Amino acid sequence: MSIEVRHINKRFGGFTAIDDISLSFPNGGLTALLGPSGCGKTTLLRIIAGLEQADSGQVLLDGVDASSHHVRERQVGFVFQHYVLFKHMTVFENIAFGLRVKPRSTRPSEQAIQERVTQLLNLVQLDWLADQYPSSLSGGQRQRIALARALAVEPRVLLLDEPFGALDAKVRKELRRWLRRLHDELNVTSIFVTHDQEEALEVADQVVVMNKGRVEQTGAPAEVYNHPASPFVYGFLGNVNLFRGRIHNGVLEAGSASFRVPDHAQVDDAQGIGYVRPHDLEVRRYQPGGDGIAARLRHAHAIGPLAQLELVREDNDEVIEAVISNELFREQAFKEGESLLVSPRQLHVFVEQVG
Repeated sequence: MSIEVRHINKRFGGFTAIDDISLSFPNGGLTALLGPSGCGKTTLLRIIAGLEQADSGQVLLDGVDASSHHVRERQVGFVFQHYVLFKHMTVFENIAFGLRVKPRSTRPSEQAIQERVTQLLNLVQLDWLADQYPSSLSGGQRQRIALARALAVEPRVLLLDEPFGALDAKVRKELRRWLRRLHDELNVTSIFVTHDQEEALEVADQVVVMNKGRVEQTGAPAEVYNHPASPFVYGFLGNVNLFRGRIHNGVLEAGSASFRVPDHAQVDDAQGIGYVRPHDLEVRRYQPGGDGIAARLRHAHAIGPLAQLELVREDNDEVIEAVISNELFREQAFKEGESLLVSPRQLHVFVEQVG
């Protein structure tokens, strides 16, 4: 099923939760709504589900305006952050619940329910827990059962609100890989809410970055990460170093350093900020007159394949974070306290808007 929202607005008192959002979610795709707490992503998900009513705008399911349709009519499966399993029911009965409460006219036979639940237990790889109660399950197992229960009614759309947010980091990483494989097998149009950048970039086909009730950028994970459309997106998607200065005729003057920025050749004396990710910095020994930013190595964390360096600029005391291979770090034998030269391989500059 294709999903489209057009000019959705939603306020809670004086707070604008959704500010004129229009989006398309591809049929069979897995889309992440990514952003900080309070950016409106869960509100948008609930509006799509029919659990919340928009103040204005439309929700189209397969091109049909479903804005006035009750949640039951939308054929949506919803998985919450907190598992919400029925404690007094076994795993099997939890999954069967949605099928058993269907109107008599559409309710499957008992044999069909048994077959469907068994199929789903095999799908989520927990068939051996059918007779257990939720209290005996781990957090990751409960969330997989919650997902199986949402899938039991064969929804046309699957919506997940921070599905792994209550789990520890190791289990969360395992489950998001599992979700990706499951989605590839089922091919159900799915939208999940997360504030975890790594989760969105690893799992989704499409990432929608939200901020303050608006969409900052939409695109494939690689596109959003490598070509951020705004300073917010650049800063939100991983660590970044900022080099503030003035742009004039294609050059950013940032303290004692200057960088060529040909994309801004027409800019005449404007405030600008250069964004550089730690792994896009080249680090080498200091040489007087050498190109780059002189910085003192304050701390090095060199465990595993990468060495994380914390440097302090010698012209303004700002901190720079750089990441290089541990092999290069050992080869160069950089010592804490020594001066190094840092040069960006890739610099993304935004001109600051005045007023």
